[in-house]
Amino acid sequence: MRYGTTGSACRALIRRDLLLTWRRRGDALNPTLFALIVVVMFPLALGPEPNQLARIAAGIVFVAILLAGLLALDGLFRGDQEDGTLEQIVLSPHPLPLLLASKIFVHWLTTALPLILVAPLLAEMLFLPPQVLPVLITSLALATPLLSLLGAVCVALTVGMRRSGMLLALLVLPLYVPVLIFAAGACDAAQAGLPYLAPLLWLGAALVLSMVLAPLACAAALRISIS
Repeated sequence: MRYGTTGSACRALIRRDLLLTWRRRGDALNPTLFALIVVVMFPLALGPEPNQLARIAAGIVFVAILLAGLLALDGLFRGDQEDGTLEQIVLSPHPLPLLLASKIFVHWLTTALPLILVAPLLAEMLFLPPQVLPVLITSLALATPLLSLLGAVCVALTVGMRRSGMLLALLVLPLYVPVLIFAAGACDAAQAGLPYLAPLLWLGAALVLSMVLAPLACAAALRISIS
């Protein structure tokens, strides 16, 4: 029996996941709406003082986006596991890490990218200084795919469990904290007029390393979870 190329299999998987996301586009907007609600709550709780909000604006945006991404993380493999598609992916003759990397890419594209696009609005609501906005967007562009890759490994470990939401949060949050520290630290340094390139370089290095290792770890975890 002849099979298609790995590239065609990855493209077919990306098209399928994008089509499923489009059919459930109402659910796909939930992380963006959640982040917007979280950001709106801070001025109501702390008061509308611009200077006070500007000092913590970057941290608020990152925390809101981190929590919004965590909200959508459990669905990365859950639907495929319930309808049997995940087993077919694992049994596929194509390299499993590449197939999983395709699914992680679609998850980032449909959950994190809208959050990056709405980040300028969130920053404007919190009076973030305009000169810090490019650093914020760059940090998000590096941090969000890193969060998706790290989260995918944790999801793969828990996909075979029922009601694994709390366990998933306990596994993911310790991995997310360093990313949050470096990303928010770059924005804080830029806001204070200090050099901010080092935290961005650390995020870039972690992202490159995760792009290589996370799909491999995710594939191994999935084989363990569904065996």
